[in-house]
Amino acid sequence: MQIAYVTYENLGKYNSSVEDEDHILLNFLKNKGLQITEETWSSPKVDWSVYEYAIIKTTWDYIDKFEEWTSWLNKIEQLNIKLLNPVAVVKWNSDKHYLHDIEKAGLIITPTRYCEKYSKPQLANFFEIFRKNELVIKPTISGGSKNTFRFRIGNVAEIQGQIHELLEQEAFMVQPYLEEIVTDGEWSFLFFNGVYSHSLIKKAKSGDFRVQHYLGGTIHPQNPTENQIAIAQQYVDQFAKGCLYARVDGVMVNGKFNLMELELIDPFLFLFTHPQAYENYFQALKLLLNKN
Repeated sequence: MQIAYVTYENLGKYNSSVEDEDHILLNFLKNKGLQITEETWSSPKVDWSVYEYAIIKTTWDYIDKFEEWTSWLNKIEQLNIKLLNPVAVVKWNSDKHYLHDIEKAGLIITPTRYCEKYSKPQLANFFEIFRKNELVIKPTISGGSKNTFRFRIGNVAEIQGQIHELLEQEAFMVQPYLEEIVTDGEWSFLFFNGVYSHSLIKKAKSGDFRVQHYLGGTIHPQNPTENQIAIAQQYVDQFAKGCLYARVDGVMVNGKFNLMELELIDPFLFLFTHPQAYENYFQALKLLLNKN
């Protein structure tokens, strides 16, 4: 059984400040006896046909190579390689329009409106829509806070022209800025094969609102309540079927969990934050391999 462990051409942009999870996990799985080989998803040198399975671990540059990414997913499907997570789920999760589907299913998300490609929205209107005095706008195909802007009514005129130019290239999404991200942090709940593993809170560095650890954010392991886990489980049960891993990111607002993102492609899994996390990952993978 040959397994491709899929990563990206690392140019240092998203390097972790905590640990080299990719290679620690890869070596862990090799030591468990798996025939698993690291491959760069965008490399033309890879003979994908030799693999029965492929695990997406870190493909963070797909947002900059989206057409190539879609073609690669199609190739994996055509070769009948079992992708973990499934190809259909990965395609859906690649564009944050997916949040609309989650909201339609009756689950709570951070309130979101979309500015489609080629549109020229009046950004000031969103202050009335959300009844907030501070907003965030970012691409629907994005990661790592790429082209993410936080703005108030006082500086909306400064960024509107820039946003209109960017909208010639891709769609954007607008959300209220949630002060709770700074004051309380953003929760992440990790699930492997639909089973809860561990959780943590990510906090931004002083003066920032971006919680990513490679941007200076800090990581705080948590022991959530059974109710909190059950709420996160709902997103996984409905939208992450057959997935090796899922990360449910969100913020508590007025006592309710507001989903920020359902990460089903290539999230950092914060495996170092729980003593059983690596083993939990392996056991979930083993179950999926045996099932197929």
